[in-house]
Amino acid sequence: MEQHEDDASCQADDAWWSGRLHELWCIADGAQDVMGLADPLYGLLLRMPGVLAVIGARWSGGLLHYVRGVTRAEPTPSFQEFEQDFGASAAAEAPDGDTTVTVHEVSGLDAAMPHVQILTAAGARIVAVCAVPLEQGGWASFMVGTADRNTVGVTLRARLKQVAEVTMITDRRITARRRDELRQVSDAFLAEASLQMDSSLDVEKTVRRVARTAVPAVAEGCLLHLRLSGRLSPAAFTHVDAGEQQWLGVVAAEDRWLRDVLQRVVARGQGLVLQGGELAGGPFGPTSSGTGRAVRALSVNPLRARGRSLGTLTFLYHRVDIAEVTSRFLADLADRAALAIDTTTLYEQRRQHVISLQRYLIPRELPRISGLVLSSAYEVGDVSLDVGGDFYDVVPRSGGGVTLLVGDVCGRGAEAAALTGLARHTLRTLLEDGRTPEHALGRLNQALLREHTSRFVTALVAVLVPEGKGFGLRCWSAGHPAPLVRREGGTVEELAPHGDLLGVLEEIEYGSGGTYLAPGDALVLFTDGVTEARAADGTFFENRLQDAVTQQGSSEAQTFAGRLAAAVVDFRAAGTDDIAVLVAQVEKGP
Repeated sequence: MEQHEDDASCQADDAWWSGRLHELWCIADGAQDVMGLADPLYGLLLRMPGVLAVIGARWSGGLLHYVRGVTRAEPTPSFQEFEQDFGASAAAEAPDGDTTVTVHEVSGLDAAMPHVQILTAAGARIVAVCAVPLEQGGWASFMVGTADRNTVGVTLRARLKQVAEVTMITDRRITARRRDELRQVSDAFLAEASLQMDSSLDVEKTVRRVARTAVPAVAEGCLLHLRLSGRLSPAAFTHVDAGEQQWLGVVAAEDRWLRDVLQRVVARGQGLVLQGGELAGGPFGPTSSGTGRAVRALSVNPLRARGRSLGTLTFLYHRVDIAEVTSRFLADLADRAALAIDTTTLYEQRRQHVISLQRYLIPRELPRISGLVLSSAYEVGDVSLDVGGDFYDVVPRSGGGVTLLVGDVCGRGAEAAALTGLARHTLRTLLEDGRTPEHALGRLNQALLREHTSRFVTALVAVLVPEGKGFGLRCWSAGHPAPLVRREGGTVEELAPHGDLLGVLEEIEYGSGGTYLAPGDALVLFTDGVTEARAADGTFFENRLQDAVTQQGSSEAQTFAGRLAAAVVDFRAAGTDDIAVLVAQVEKGP
C-alpha cells in the first residue's frame, strides 16, 4: 500500500514538473532576456526535497560576471555582479561539449568563489553542477546544493539538466532574434550614418559625425584616430556620459596601452575585439580604475580607403555580447567612415591647392599710391574646387598716379586659370612698359585669338592721374561691367559703356569715359559676380548695388572693398560666380 502511494506521489510530482516546465517553454518563446526565466526556474528546483540552494553563474573563461541564487532560508532571489578572474578554479567547471551533471563536495571547492560562499552559508555540503555554453561566448553554470550526496538522485540530476537546457536553448533563440534585429537596425544605421558622413566636405565635421552617430546607437564610447605624419593622433571622441568626455580625450591622446593596440590593428590591417583578461594593463575593464571599469569589451577597426591606411575606429562597450555580434557591422561602418574621411581629406587638399593657385592670379598686396587709399576683396563663389577667372591688379605710373585693371575670364577650371594668368600678366607687362590702355587691350585680344579658345574675357582699365587736389580719371572697357564713382556726399554715378568682349573679334571697340575725383570720392571696380548675385526671392544685387556703395563707402576707406564684398555674400542665396572688388578712394585733405 505504501509503495503504491509513493508511486502515485512520484507520478503526480512528475506531472506537476512537466506542466510547470511546459509553461516555462511557452514563456521562453517570447522572452527578451534569459534573466527573466531565472526566478521561476530556480523556484522549481528549490521545491525539490533536500535542496538547500539553487545558484546560477555567468562566466567568460575563468572570469565571473554575475551570480544569482536562492536558498531555503532566503527564497527571494539575490543578484551580484562581479568581474573577477578565478582562473583554473573556474575553468575546471566549464562545459566540454556535453550537457552533463557533475557532483562535488562543497569543502573541496575554492572558498573564495561567491557561489561557494552562498552554498556554505545555506548549509550545503554537496553541490550538483550543470554547465552549458552560451551563444554570445562564455558559459553558464547551474548549481543545486544539498545536505548529502544521497539527495542528488536521478530525478534531481535530470531536472537540473532540463533547467540548464531550457536556459541554453532560450539563449540561442534570443541571440538569433537579436541578431536579426541587429541586422535590420545595422542596415538602417549604416544608411543614416553614410548620409551624415557624406553630407559634409569638411574633415573635422566628418570625423565628429562618425563618432556622434555611433554613440549611443552602437556603443557607450567611440574614439577615432587619424594617421598624421606617420603617427596616430586622436581626431574625435565621444562618450555616452558627457561628464566623461575629458577622461576619454586624455586616454585617446596619452594612454600607451591603447596606442600599442591601435598600432597592432594598423599593422595587421584587421579589426579585433578585446574582452575580459585581454583588457588587463589598460584603462578599461574590471582591473582598471575610475570610469574605465564599466567597459567590458573594446573593438578596434582599421580605417583604410583607396589602398591607404588612414587611422583606426574604436568602440567601448559595457556589454560583451554587443561587441561580439557587431564585428562585421563595425567593419562595414569603418570602411564607410574611411571612405568619407579620405574623400573630405582629398577635398581639403585640393581646396588648399586651389587657394594657393588663386593667390598667384591676384596681387599679394596692393602698392601705396600717394593721395589714394586702395582696398580690394576676393570671394570664391563656387564650391566645385575649380579656379575662377576673376582678376585685378594695380600698376603704379612712373609720372605719378596709378593704373587699375579688373577682368573676368568666362568659366572656371584649368583653362580659365591659364587664361586669367595670361590676361593679367599681359596687361600688367604692357602697362608697366608705358603702353596705352587701348594698345594693351588690343594685344591681349590678339593673344586670346591665337589661343583658339572658346572662352571670352572682359576687362576694364582705369587710369588715375594727379590733378589739383584730386585725380583725373579715364576708363577703357572691353565688355566689362561699368565702374561706379561714389562722391564724397554719398551720390553714386556709373561710368563708361561696356565695349566689345576680348577673344571673340579681330577688331574691337572699347567703351570709354572719364571724370574728376575730388577728395573723398571713390572709384569702385568689380566683376559680374557682384551684379549677378541673386537673393532667395530672385532679386539681383545689381538692383541695390548703388545703395550698397553709398552705405559701405561711409566708413573707413581701407576696408571699403571688403565691406562691399561681404554685403554681396550676405545677400546672395544663388549665384556661384566669384566676386572681385577693387576700390581707389582719394584721400581727404587736412
